[in-house]
Amino acid sequence: MTSATDNPRIRKRLSENATAALSMQLEDRIAFIRNPKWYGYNRAAETLNVLEDLLSYPKTDRMPNLLISGNTNNGKTFLIKEFMKRHPPHDHPEGRAISVPVFFLQAPPEPDEGRFYDEILTILFSPFAFTDKKERKEKEVLRLLKNIDAKMLVIDEIHNFLAGPTNRLQSCMNAIRRLGNNLQIPIVAIGTKDAFRAIHSDSQMSERFRSINLVKWEYGIEYRRLLASFEYTLPLNEPSNLSNAKISQELLRMSEGTIGELAAIISEAAVYALRHREESITLKTLRDIRWVLPSQRSKML
Repeated sequence: MTSATDNPRIRKRLSENATAALSMQLEDRIAFIRNPKWYGYNRAAETLNVLEDLLSYPKTDRMPNLLISGNTNNGKTFLIKEFMKRHPPHDHPEGRAISVPVFFLQAPPEPDEGRFYDEILTILFSPFAFTDKKERKEKEVLRLLKNIDAKMLVIDEIHNFLAGPTNRLQSCMNAIRRLGNNLQIPIVAIGTKDAFRAIHSDSQMSERFRSINLVKWEYGIEYRRLLASFEYTLPLNEPSNLSNAKISQELLRMSEGTIGELAAIISEAAVYALRHREESITLKTLRDIRWVLPSQRSKML
């Protein structure tokens, strides 16, 4: 009897890993489905290329920076995490502290320069007192980031850090500017449209930050190709034809155009299908999982 791994029809339709997963026990197949995966759609590939260029940019007094903005759950952070996987920490060639090419932190939930430095010092396991002066914290942050040979600083959720009164906003922007100037490394900011508005309210920041906006998905060829790439990773014995007009339009409605929602819906539907001894995702499957639209969730509280 021919196994799924040896079936040429399945091997053509699914990735090698997904084909191998067909032979797993049910719970292992489900775990495989739920494990996050990278989907190299065009906009993501273009953004990764920009990040690669920034990482190798020669040191200069005015380093270029990047703002990646977009709606919540539209793949911004996941894209950066993929980039970080390609540039992991490694032993320093001179035998001193470990090298961290891409240093990532999540911005504090409010515009506070001191807390911004606290976040970095905490990640680097550096002792400090919350009552230390900001100038002392900043000096230590600069020393440590140089010591780990950071070549790029990534600040996620930066819209939280750039919110609030004008004076605090300016203080936070100045902190970011000083780090970039002193370290001579590019800064990548990730946030919502509020971050875009905040950065472009300051002429100096606006000049230094190139912007990439990850817009919501719309129905079209690229969207249907994205769905095909999702299906390529699903260990289901029968084709779901996610790029089919009716299913693809329903998925777009349910996800409201964000890739994070789309991935979650497809994962949930595939798991539901397996638990009900089915081997494909259908329109009925999508109805049965009773997905609540993102715009409706706040109304349920």
